[in-house]
Amino acid sequence: MSTVGIRQVAEHAGVSPGTVSNVLNRPEKVSASTRARVETAIRELGFVRHASASTLRAGHSKTIGLSVIDIGNPFFTDVTAGVEDVASERGYAVLLSNSAGSTSKEERNLLVLAEQRVRGVLITPSDEGPGPLDRLRDRGINVVLVDHPAHRPDQCSVAVNDIIGGQTALTHLLSGGASRLAYVTGPLTIRQCLDRRLGAERALRGRPLRVVEMPTMTPRAGQQAAEKIVSEGDLPDAVFCANDLLALGMLRGLMHAGIRVPDDIALVGYDDIDFAAASAVSLTSIRQPTYQLGRVAAELLLDECDNPGTHAHQQIMFQPELIVRESTR
Repeated sequence: MSTVGIRQVAEHAGVSPGTVSNVLNRPEKVSASTRARVETAIRELGFVRHASASTLRAGHSKTIGLSVIDIGNPFFTDVTAGVEDVASERGYAVLLSNSAGSTSKEERNLLVLAEQRVRGVLITPSDEGPGPLDRLRDRGINVVLVDHPAHRPDQCSVAVNDIIGGQTALTHLLSGGASRLAYVTGPLTIRQCLDRRLGAERALRGRPLRVVEMPTMTPRAGQQAAEKIVSEGDLPDAVFCANDLLALGMLRGLMHAGIRVPDDIALVGYDDIDFAAASAVSLTSIRQPTYQLGRVAAELLLDECDNPGTHAHQQIMFQPELIVRESTR
């Protein structure tokens, strides 16, 4: 079967091949009526553009990369949905990669994205090091940080104030009468985990905070943390978890041990994923605007890609919200 090319589309629409090329690559240069005629011809002939060839000509593709640190966390599912919606509206595709918190895997993933000539990259970095991101910029690839504040004026970022989030969680637990408090977290090398701890300590104003650091932030890790806390004795009367997955595992572990939530131990999570409201004891959580994080980050990235002359770098910080449910008093 023969392949339909730009010349056949041009003949069918009664325009030049250059006009068809403009409709495909620079539609703003073509009048609405001519653009409509060409698009009709494209549909009728079943024309499919050769993405590889257009990428080579332009030096980049109509794709953006999204690098996250935990693809299994529903938080990133919602962020991805926001990114994908904006990209689709603007005619871009999204290439998703998962670093699993590994800096070496993240560097490999970013190299693959660069080889694919993505237009830009959205990333929740696995550490604070600027090296891999600087190498992307050196290649002419724009970068926007997601769920991570930028520390330089020429860098766009979208984040949530996790210090305020941690402070809000502990203030709520203290207002319910808690006096022996624990913080169950993933690795404190992760900025979000550290900031939430700093916020919790700010609310405590020098009072002790028991910190249980786990190697991962999964329900299994949360259950193991519950088993550790129970086995050590001297139970806290309230636990703040660095994310909802840890909190849901903690809830399961406490229930297996015969400990009642919230009567014996009050429990707060973080992220307000869908499962938080649907758990056996609905979970009080700190809500982040996850979908909006993705949308705004993608809008910033594509504005920087498409309007480099007028783009203004922004560092946007959202505020978290306490959602009270059955797991606290």
